Amino acid sequence: MTSKEKSTRAIVTVLGTDKVGIIAGVTDVLASCRVNILDIRQSIMQEFFTMIMVVDFSTSQMDFATVGKKLDEKAEEMGLQIKIQHEDVFRFMHRI
Repeated sequence: MTSKEKSTRAIVTVLGTDKVGIIAGVTDVLASCRVNILDIRQSIMQEFFTMIMVVDFSTSQMDFATVGKKLDEKAEEMGLQIKIQHEDVFRFMHRI
């Protein structure tokens, strides 16, 4: 990807107390927004649920802010912390 090309990928992180339906709830929001999941990792650390996903917006008709708002609503509904960052921002913030 050249510096002039804008990535259509983003990183989604999910944290919370483990309960039934977290993956289904988050992925349902992404599917309804036509955001494709490229990679997904999840883990249970004692009673805590963690998940990170690499997603692609190239087939979505919604902008990043709208998808972020829908994920915020799901986070509130399920008592989770859900964050989404553009891939470029994530890479910049986590560089060494």
